[in-house]
Amino acid sequence: MYVVQTNSKIVERCLLMTSDPGDLILDPTCGSGTTAYVAENWGRRWITIDTSRVALALARTRLMAGRYAHYVLADSLRGNAIEAERQGIVVDQVTLPGGDIAKGFVYERVGHVTLKSIANNRDIQDGMTHAQIETAIARNAESEILYDRPDIDSKVVRVTGPFTVESLSPHQVLPTDVSTDPKVQSEEREAGRFFERIIEYLRKAGVQNTVKQERLIFDRLDMWPGGVYVQAIGEYTENAKVRTVAVSIGPEYGTVAPEFVREAAKEAVKIADLLVVCGFAFEPLVGEETGHLGRLTILKARMNPDLSMGDELLKKTGAANLFMVFGEPDIRIVSVDDGHMMAEIRGLDVYDPTTGAIRSHSTDDIACWFIDTDYNGESFFVRHAYFLGADDPYEKLRRALRADVDEATWSTLHSTTSRPFPKPATGKIAVKVINHYGDEVAKVYTVSE
Repeated sequence: MYVVQTNSKIVERCLLMTSDPGDLILDPTCGSGTTAYVAENWGRRWITIDTSRVALALARTRLMAGRYAHYVLADSLRGNAIEAERQGIVVDQVTLPGGDIAKGFVYERVGHVTLKSIANNRDIQDGMTHAQIETAIARNAESEILYDRPDIDSKVVRVTGPFTVESLSPHQVLPTDVSTDPKVQSEEREAGRFFERIIEYLRKAGVQNTVKQERLIFDRLDMWPGGVYVQAIGEYTENAKVRTVAVSIGPEYGTVAPEFVREAAKEAVKIADLLVVCGFAFEPLVGEETGHLGRLTILKARMNPDLSMGDELLKKTGAANLFMVFGEPDIRIVSVDDGHMMAEIRGLDVYDPTTGAIRSHSTDDIACWFIDTDYNGESFFVRHAYFLGADDPYEKLRRALRADVDEATWSTLHSTTSRPFPKPATGKIAVKVINHYGDEVAKVYTVSE
């Protein structure tokens, strides 16, 4: 249950009043995905948007675990037969139906009987029985279509159709009266307003990892004017010892690249014990740069997109999880017979900011993991998908589809070990891991010939 989840019946009524099957529904405030769920149920296409990764993760799971009734299409053989029977007409069997959902479903109809239709009904004659009169009235009365009662094919179980989850890095919208000259924009950025705002929220919120009570709290955090990649220096307490922390803030509009992390680490290793690299989005290879550089521990903290929305719209409490550290996945790639390979995820290596230790967590914190078995270095294509968690979130769907799904194949979807796949032609394998908060991390592995 989402904190502001709308009753699906309310959304259903609005959707049925304003759209037809096949129409496109846009919901710019996804939340738990109720609008998308209802649209999918009633044969509408949908687009849903949210700035929260938590909301999108909940909506994705809800949709993928959904089970819906299968409504009879009007543009189908069975639909034609039902409509012909109800209307007493002969169906043209020469033109085969095309299964066009835009033509709607077969709906239940009810008679709309008025005094006028009875008085003008010529089929009613003297001496007719009550039953005969009822039949005559029903035969000539107008009918009303009940659009919320389509015919259901109980022999078919329907699940959510294919959909994609797309992400967009924070982008800049320039007013028409503001100069677009790169030098002017550079000067505005150097003014430090963006950095000051991020550092202010870091002081208040700290950095949270996936464990509720494990938060990096800064005893002190100040602007660092002498750095190029490091914007702030401060202190924190670890095992009753005061440590020095450096903060590097990525671009306001764009992703953090491996080169950025590398240069920030070179700068921070001289002055700090811990480097926190903050960014709205990270390139997949950034994971190769995090870890340690000598005595320096390097963490990447994903910034909540709400930070780009301004002070008035942003939650100012520390519980808002504005800065999240997601553990690095512990993955093993092995070769098997016939030149194929397999991947195994063992869990997450999570940094505990209260002790400075890196602990291995189980796969219970992982919602799903995807593999691009032939990564081209630019775009991640999901070629294998697996869904984990402490409880199988798709158990209900699996039980519902028990008679239609191969149990052995289904069990591979809830697995920490992948199915075999051929060696990549590109020489690279990419693995993306997503936790229950919607935070994600990607790692790229190079495969030798």
